[in-house]
Amino acid sequence: MGTRSSCTLHVTSNFGRKQQGTDREDSNVTSGGESWQVPTGRRDGRISKASDVDLPPPTEPVHTHKHKFAAKGLNTLDLVTLAGGHSIGTASCQAFSNRLYNFNGNGPDPSIDPSFLSKLQAQCPQSSGANRVALDDGSQNKFDTSYYHNLRKGRGILQSDQALWTDDSTKTIVERYLGIKGLAGLTFSLQFGKSMVKLSNIEVKTGTDGEIRKKCSAFN
Repeated sequence: MGTRSSCTLHVTSNFGRKQQGTDREDSNVTSGGESWQVPTGRRDGRISKASDVDLPPPTEPVHTHKHKFAAKGLNTLDLVTLAGGHSIGTASCQAFSNRLYNFNGNGPDPSIDPSFLSKLQAQCPQSSGANRVALDDGSQNKFDTSYYHNLRKGRGILQSDQALWTDDSTKTIVERYLGIKGLAGLTFSLQFGKSMVKLSNIEVKTGTDGEIRKKCSAFN
């Protein structure tokens, strides 16, 4: 696992970003979710650039997200599961305003529930992209499966979120989290922990690569 750092429990994100593993786990537990064992002993990088981060934007289709996840050793189940992290938090209107007014040059995104569309347009007028909206309408402070129920109702906020319901390869997994009759059920909180551990095992620094920081917020 490498040498233990003073900045332990780092989780290397699926596309190059680093975040403190305990932050995600602690916020998950605080908001009612499960806890999980995070591998320790991670070395810290010596370079941190926003330009090195390759997170798939929410406007990309599901098949592109699947390809990028697979390149990091993550499968479709991991994709749908980790997207469930949007059970907590908010997004800026700028991140999805194209869905509200000019989606593909043809007005609002037809996959949005009409009654929800009017609510979002009130929260995100065309004149402002700085406002923020809960990623999980009605349950933004609780780690639960409400996020997936919202996808079923056409109430996903980001384009990539709602696409998990409209793409056949991911819809079945969403349905399994919802306990749809006739499908083998999945327990979201448990699977989320498993996928997070897989995430933490991506491109782990070993040997002389990286450093053991004396102060977590700064390079040695």
